[in-house]
Amino acid sequence: MTPVAVQAFADQAEAARRLAEALAIPFREIALHRFPDGEFLPRTPAPADTVIAYASLDHPNEKLIALLLAADAWRRAGVTRLVLVAPYLCYMRQDRVFRPGEPLSRDVVCGLLGAAFDRVVTVEAHRHRTHDLSAAFGGIEVQDLSAAGPLASALSAAERPLVVGPDAESEPWVRAIAERLRGDVLVFRKSRLGDAEVRLEPPDLSSVRGRAVVLIDDVAASGATLAGAAALLRIAGAAFIEAGVVHALFDDAAETRLRAAGVGRIVSTDAIAHPTNAAPLAGLLAHALHDEVRP
Repeated sequence: MTPVAVQAFADQAEAARRLAEALAIPFREIALHRFPDGEFLPRTPAPADTVIAYASLDHPNEKLIALLLAADAWRRAGVTRLVLVAPYLCYMRQDRVFRPGEPLSRDVVCGLLGAAFDRVVTVEAHRHRTHDLSAAFGGIEVQDLSAAGPLASALSAAERPLVVGPDAESEPWVRAIAERLRGDVLVFRKSRLGDAEVRLEPPDLSSVRGRAVVLIDDVAASGATLAGAAALLRIAGAAFIEAGVVHALFDDAAETRLRAAGVGRIVSTDAIAHPTNAAPLAGLLAHALHDEVRP
């Protein structure tokens, strides 16, 4: 049996193959059959002692079912260690019960994954109120990697850019990227009014005029937050606005909205496949997983 292999479904084979190449181990694709009623039947390839399953969990509902069924197949085939690499981790925003009658979705989904896998590696999980991510997974090993390095490398090399975050939760990774770009930091305050509506309260914007600005956010879906911030920065006299996003969930309409607000360039990591991908994560992930492949 092969000691270690990366495996993934066809829709994520390209990113999974890049990870396997970075680790210098085999990649194998999981076949997925769909029955007429919509049920899935995954067929895992030849097993390895350790399987590194690559599954970024955007549009998660079908992906989760297929992944959990594959985990059962791996165990039955004799795989002794299962490592999940989920660059985007789903259902993290519902990290408490906000209104009576709602679920605590984070604990439901993380609990299922924690029962199926021995280790989870993710990138910039949306954990604003989650201080112990391992506890949500039932105590297994969980690593939440910072994308600051890959994202900073993909952003423009403007001299001393102003690096801007849309809210207080963004400040740690804004500062990490600003340090790499040798830039200054500015952070907005944000109130969310709905899924696609936010209210932004800017700090003093006197330092914006004539500056190259880098807007940073972990997740961009509707684009409302970044567009609102960009519009205020443009009014304040920003010379150029570039957006750096870890998880690009936005569609063409949202991208058009960002361009109209004054964003000249959008850069994202390849945690989620998107036309704006310019910051590959394979090296970051491989570094975190080196202990799985060393003799």
